[in-house]
Amino acid sequence: MLSAESLKRIDREIAKFPAEQKQSAVMAALAIAQDEKGWLATETMDYVAQYLGMAPIAVYEVASFYNMYNLEPGGRHKLTVCTNLPCALSGGADAAEHLKHRLGVGFNETTADGRITLKQGECMGACGDAPVLLVNNKRMCSRMSHDKLDQLLSELK
Repeated sequence: MLSAESLKRIDREIAKFPAEQKQSAVMAALAIAQDEKGWLATETMDYVAQYLGMAPIAVYEVASFYNMYNLEPGGRHKLTVCTNLPCALSGGADAAEHLKHRLGVGFNETTADGRITLKQGECMGACGDAPVLLVNNKRMCSRMSHDKLDQLLSELK
């Protein structure tokens, strides 16, 4: 289900916890599985649950609670715009509207070419740098003016 390399990475995460608490690595294991597969199908989450000795429902609860996990296929890139109140008031809402217009999609939609999925996010802990967005859950972009957003979209082609 997962490659040997992904399983090695998960094992490194498991090793950070006492043996009887290996379920504590569930968030990292899900992120690693998603990096490999692109999204978390039920079968993938079931495999992670089995690997960690957890009930599948416990893994589903984690995966569905946090918006960093993709529970359905999406675009090659995921842009998550912070629309929590401080960011929204500091340009986040405007940045989101600009992206919607430029991409021709709304939140939770993917561009026709399959390139970008646009998501709405909650607080990313960088209110002073608003508007902020995450690219593929890994790269935070701050103070995203329209020009910087356009530059990012060109980069992601």
